[in-house]
Amino acid sequence: MRYAYYPGCSLMESAREFDVTTRAVMERLGCELIEIPDWTCCGASAAEPVSRLMNYALPARNLAIVEQEMEGLDVLAPCSACYLNLLKVNREVVGDRHLHGQVNEVLAASGLHYRGDVTVRHLLDVLKTDVGAKIAEQKVTDGLKGMKIAPYYGCQILRPYPVFDEPGNPTSMEPFIRAMGGEVFEWRMGNRCCGASLMMGHPEVAIESVAAILADAEGADAIATVCPLCQMNLEAYQARAVKEGGKPVPVLYLTQLMGLALGLDRETVQLEKNLTMTAKVREDMATRAWAMPEPETGTGAAGVTDQPQEKGASHV
Repeated sequence: MRYAYYPGCSLMESAREFDVTTRAVMERLGCELIEIPDWTCCGASAAEPVSRLMNYALPARNLAIVEQEMEGLDVLAPCSACYLNLLKVNREVVGDRHLHGQVNEVLAASGLHYRGDVTVRHLLDVLKTDVGAKIAEQKVTDGLKGMKIAPYYGCQILRPYPVFDEPGNPTSMEPFIRAMGGEVFEWRMGNRCCGASLMMGHPEVAIESVAAILADAEGADAIATVCPLCQMNLEAYQARAVKEGGKPVPVLYLTQLMGLALGLDRETVQLEKNLTMTAKVREDMATRAWAMPEPETGTGAAGVTDQPQEKGASHV
C-alpha cells in the first residue's frame, strides 16, 4: 500500500511528534508513505478570510503535483485541517467551471494543471479502510492493557464531509485502541469542538469548550487525538481550562500510543514533546513499554503548568 504523503506545516514544527510517529507506525503496518515533492502550505484556516481563490489554489497546487508526478496514488493527510482543505478542493472546485478555471490560471504560473483526479484520505480513513485493526493487533509487542483512552476526533475530519465516519457518533479510532490492548473510555465529547482558532481571537470561548472536554475525560489515562490544533488547545491551555472546571488529562496523538504498543523506541515515539504527561501515565507506560525516567523539574502533581508553553519543550 503506497500513498502520496502530505505532512503539512504543523507536522514540521509544533506537531513534529505526529509526523515522526505517523511515518514509523505506517511503515510498521506495511504502508509506504512517499512525501509529495515540493509540497507547500494548504492555507489552513488563514487563507480563506484573505482570498477565496487563494483558499482553493494553495491546496490545489499540492494535488496537481500528485496528479503530475505521483499518478495513481491517494493522498494521505494526517492533519485534520490539511485533510479538510485538500478534500474541499475536490468537492467544491471540480464541477464549478468558473472556479476551476480560475484555480488553473493561478497554477499555470508554476507549470501545473489541476484535473481533480486525486483521492484525498485522512490517516484514520486509511487505518480503518485499508489496514484494519486486526492487522495492527498482529503487530503489537507491548500492549497498553489497562490504559483507558478517550478517542477525540474534533470537527474537521467529520464535518462537513462525513467520508469514513459518522459525525454524530464517530468510532474509527476505537478498534485500534482495543487492538493496542487499551480500553476505550466512554465519554460524550469525542466530536465536540475544542474552540479551534478562537483560542487566539476569543480565548474565553475556546477555554470554556476545552474545560468541558477535559471535565468529561475525568478518569481517562489519556486523550488520543489526530488533529494538531486540537492537541495544542487541549494540552497547552490545559492549566487555564482546569481553573474553569476541566480535569488534567494527558493528550497524545493516536500514533504515539500505537507506536508504544508496536514497540517503537523512545526516540521515535517522542513523548518528551508532550506537555501533559502525568505520573500515572508514566507509570503505565513504564510497565507496558519501556522505562520512563522521572521529570528533571516538576510541574506539579498533575504535570500541568500555569501558562501556555511552547510545543516541543521537554517535560519527561
